[in-house]
Amino acid sequence: MPPADALTLEQIRAAPKVLLHDHLDGGLRPETVIDLADQTGYRDLPSTDPDRLTAWMRRGADRKNLELYLETFAHTVGVMQTPDAICRVSRECAEDLAADGVVYAEVRFGPELHGEAGLSLDGAIEAALDGFEQGSRGTPLTVRLICSALRHLDRSLEVAEVAVRWRDQGVVAFDIAGPERGHPPDDHLRAFHYCQRENFHITVHAGEAYGPRSIWKAVQFCGAERLGHGIRITDDIAANPGGGRTLGRLAHWLRDRRIPLEVCPTSNVNTGVVGSIAEHPIGLLVDLRFRVTVNTDNRLMSGVSMSSELAALADGFGYDWARLRWLTVNAMKSSFLPFRERLEIIEQVIKPGYAPLEAAQLAPPG
Repeated sequence: MPPADALTLEQIRAAPKVLLHDHLDGGLRPETVIDLADQTGYRDLPSTDPDRLTAWMRRGADRKNLELYLETFAHTVGVMQTPDAICRVSRECAEDLAADGVVYAEVRFGPELHGEAGLSLDGAIEAALDGFEQGSRGTPLTVRLICSALRHLDRSLEVAEVAVRWRDQGVVAFDIAGPERGHPPDDHLRAFHYCQRENFHITVHAGEAYGPRSIWKAVQFCGAERLGHGIRITDDIAANPGGGRTLGRLAHWLRDRRIPLEVCPTSNVNTGVVGSIAEHPIGLLVDLRFRVTVNTDNRLMSGVSMSSELAALADGFGYDWARLRWLTVNAMKSSFLPFRERLEIIEQVIKPGYAPLEAAQLAPPG
């Protein structure tokens, strides 16, 4: 039985939330996938029934292997090959995040994946940004785009260059994504060095399916300011025989430098990195005061929202409103918005949004 003051999903949905790691092609509405497949002539869907397609996507993603998890994206990317399709998906993404109480989001998008019908990198980004503007209009949501290059392909410099071209229209960072094992981040040094010369933000998928060496290369070779997932840093943290933990040099460096970890708990269960939410190392990383943030990764494939991820942590680790606020402020501090804008959202949206929730939790019964 949860405690009497356990947080409910409905309560968490009403709280302001910040999302730093969410893939556009991993968060489509199943009805939209089916509709776009019909419109664009895509014939490879495993089902044209929304419930069956959703179940197929979740079964496909929950195979305890990152490479197998990534196979499900063939269908979502397959229907996102026109400006109209990308714009619609982006608009609905913003609508769904706003409805879930997200007040700031950075959504990842791989423009090189959307050129099968001749769409340019610039055209793909323009369509995504148009959709975000439409979907967030009139809501409390601010949404920005992160351009992800595929680590197993060879267009990372092009993607970095196009990301920088759109920096004043809503693109805030460059990333690499895709299968981690066998594709180290320093294979893409030209792209990362270009971003560094342009004073452009960098985040890197590292420390999800591969260990500390991937993290070390991401931060020390590539200049990563944040780590996508990053939870394998626990491989550099030893349990002491008499209790407590000893941090290795890399773990110390990450914590001391306040390098944010974009942690995606349910996704990590799906890809087999951890066995369950209860076993997730986020509990240890929070206790050790790493700069932890909570994220969805792929809302369709993992069947999650920001609210459900926070609710799972509240249930699994007993987190209260103060802890959820701490995680939310961590994320906003770690965003790639300019400092003044980050501070405004923290002081004018997040803290006032959590204050009554914390007060109610602390109030004596009756």
